[in-house]
Amino acid sequence: MEGKPRPEASAERALAEMDGLIALSLVGQQHIAQRLGLNTTDLTCLGHILGAARNPISAGELAERADLTTGAVTGVLNRLEQAGYARRQADPADRRRVLVVADTSAAARVAAVYEPFYRRLGALFADYTSDEIGVLADWFTRATALMRTSLEEIRRETPS
Repeated sequence: MEGKPRPEASAERALAEMDGLIALSLVGQQHIAQRLGLNTTDLTCLGHILGAARNPISAGELAERADLTTGAVTGVLNRLEQAGYARRQADPADRRRVLVVADTSAAARVAAVYEPFYRRLGALFADYTSDEIGVLADWFTRATALMRTSLEEIRRETPS
């Protein structure tokens, strides 16, 4: 498959477009969270829980991934349990440790909201060659690593 012609671009233009996408994504996450009866922090945590799939994460791991205190995660888990998205269960290998698992209906409930957008993204990806998609995937992977590094620097430099 041959890719479609692409417009001339510069790094500055790509950064500006990325900034626009991120800003719109933040607003979108707020609306999606509201539609699911959650706040954005709870939705972020639910995403980590769903992403863990068959390998449930501990409450402590969830706190670390979401950059929350364990006390804040307790509140998140209380709300997710009350809304029917997740539940706590004892770790069979260490009964003192609590694992977080998604409710069986949680993935379907979340997918119902995200599915139209992901379908549109699938159609967008169809406009790219496999080599171009490889570049996009590489860019997202590397940009994510850079974001993690930047966030760690910001956290270290932020006064407590």
